Amino acid sequence: MGGLTVPAVLGGSVGLAGLSIEIVPLYFELDGSFPNHEANPLDPANIVDLQKAVVEHGADLGLAFDGDADRCFVVDETGRAVNPSAVAAIVALREITRVRAVQPEGDIFVIHNLVTSRVVEETIEGAGAIPVRTRVGHSLIKDEMRATGAIFGGEHSAHYYFRDFWGADNGMLAAMHVLAEYGHQEGPLSVLSARFSPYAQSGEINTQVDDVPAAYARIVEAYTGRADFDEFDGLSVTGMTSTDEPFWWFSVRPSNTEPLLRLNVEAATLAEMARIRDEVLELIHG
Repeated sequence: MGGLTVPAVLGGSVGLAGLSIEIVPLYFELDGSFPNHEANPLDPANIVDLQKAVVEHGADLGLAFDGDADRCFVVDETGRAVNPSAVAAIVALREITRVRAVQPEGDIFVIHNLVTSRVVEETIEGAGAIPVRTRVGHSLIKDEMRATGAIFGGEHSAHYYFRDFWGADNGMLAAMHVLAEYGHQEGPLSVLSARFSPYAQSGEINTQVDDVPAAYARIVEAYTGRADFDEFDGLSVTGMTSTDEPFWWFSVRPSNTEPLLRLNVEAATLAEMARIRDEVLELIHG
């Protein structure tokens, strides 16, 4: 559907004022058989063509939408994928600023799921709003949007939810926020995204596991005394701030549909993230 909506919204084909944007189309033909690649930009293999095109055309950025365009992935001018958590932080900041301009008083709530980067929560708090941590899941986020009256919600999977779009997710609105923020600063997108990507993340790592409780037990035993635990959604483990280690956390969640454990790790440094990631994977494998 991005092949229909992008020219309409960004190209002025429906009579709107044209933007100073040159669009280089990739696979805009509407074809539900998806002959070029699967319609899932979360799989790195499915954005390779976009990454190459951005570099070949010297583009400022690239946008990739899923089949129904409710998700949006961003590629910077070097062809590198921008972390969806960075996009969530950018959009959250812009939405908070927009709403606060017309609502100077009162609480503003913004949702993020528990595996987005710490920078999302920090950005929300830094802008004077209240972060709401939720479980992972499309329908769960929408329920929480209604329950809290949140103005925006962001997920690590590049779903971005807007109160003023009936609480639903919309990749085009997220893309427009990224374009607007990029247009209001001087540097390349890689510099902008780096500001909102200060920590090292592993990305989601899936491991087939026959006995999830046994894997949980091994993790709890290994980290007892040096981490805090919660079972809000799967098992989340956060390094104790009283130690001398750089900050780190990880989440291990069972898939609802497959015999998999999904691991996400974040840390203050790349070396610390890799250390924790490898430790946890060894424990998962048993």
